[in-house]
Amino acid sequence: MAEGLIIRPAAASDQDAVWAIIGPIIAAGETYALPRDWSREQALAYWFLPVHAVFVAELAGEVLGSFYLQANQQGGGAHVANAGFATAGQATGRGIARAMGHFALAEAKARGFRAMQFNFVISTNAAAVHLWTSLGFETLCRLPGAFAHPAVGHVDALLMFRRL
Repeated sequence: MAEGLIIRPAAASDQDAVWAIIGPIIAAGETYALPRDWSREQALAYWFLPVHAVFVAELAGEVLGSFYLQANQQGGGAHVANAGFATAGQATGRGIARAMGHFALAEAKARGFRAMQFNFVISTNAAAVHLWTSLGFETLCRLPGAFAHPAVGHVDALLMFRRL
């Protein structure tokens, strides 16, 4: 983990910092299957859904990343976790995403989840694919052309899975 990095539950007072991170990512439309024109209110309402346990990664008082953790499905599938991650542009390459990934896996296990699944990892998001693979996730299937990337057209989405 990056020296001095604190990962903690998000507070209402973190919403501006979280928006500063997720707003540009959503608007770029390259890594999340979310409407690119979402307003601040729409994006934060999604990120902070009541079923999401939201966390932030903070270094020297600056929020550099955020993720949410939830059950992937309800009922008989509720033992598998799902999560969404976002890192500030200026934090790329500093180990923030890796630290959040490790934390999320431990937190999911502590909450009683038996596995974690990512339903829609965009294949052109090489950093995410590399990170999740390095943390033990397997690509279980490839959804051909399932994501309309704004710059390169239709690309595959990956379903990635790891037992806890």
